[in-house]
Amino acid sequence: REFYGIRNDLVVMAAKQDVPWMPAPQAPIGCPPGLEYLSQIDQLLVHQQVELLEVITGFETENKYRIRNAIGQQVYFAAEESNCCLRQYCGPSRPFAMAITDNNGAEVIHMERPMRCNCFLCFCCLQEMEVQSPPGTIIGYVKQNCTLWKPEFTITNDNGDSVLKMQGPCCTCQFCADVEFQVFSADGTQPVGKISKQWSGLAKEYFTDADNFGIQFPMDLDVKMKAVMLGACFLIVSSNSRYAS
Repeated sequence: REFYGIRNDLVVMAAKQDVPWMPAPQAPIGCPPGLEYLSQIDQLLVHQQVELLEVITGFETENKYRIRNAIGQQVYFAAEESNCCLRQYCGPSRPFAMAITDNNGAEVIHMERPMRCNCFLCFCCLQEMEVQSPPGTIIGYVKQNCTLWKPEFTITNDNGDSVLKMQGPCCTCQFCADVEFQVFSADGTQPVGKISKQWSGLAKEYFTDADNFGIQFPMDLDVKMKAVMLGACFLIVSSNSRYAS
């Protein structure tokens, strides 16, 4: 399937409230509850909902997202949990949790990001996301590396062992173009997938901070690592003043 060939159709469908949910497949052996959906897909579209209050007043609200598969079925719903004052005064540096729920409203993935500023040259300011599934059980981390050139991240398992590498472009502020973060094997030699911030039009880019992201990964990638790649996407989203402009 061509990833970008389905993008426009999915973005249009994102505005509809009656989008069908993906049927739950049979869970593979050892699969955390709720991650069985990821065993059947190799692409995800993460669509941020536009909040009217935020558009009109500029008041930063908790972000919400619909996560869909390649044929437009909703797989998960994501909702940010953060402090109101920190959202207004700390912006993308704020700490937050992200609750990922299935079609029954059960939280199947939990993500946490501590407060970090955007100084990527300082070790104490490097971005990090912890991913849990089920909530309370860590399955992996996304950790920013200290670099002078391109933004780089390491995706690890629960023991902190490197599983994947992610690298962004030198210039992440691209006008009228998608911004792509390439995902490689742990040694950085084999392409594995990518996370793309999709250009959504001048009006939406200028007047809102709502984002559309696409995630590609191999069908046979471990479902836990697929969930951690979803966490990598939200880490990019949360740092949008630097990475997703």
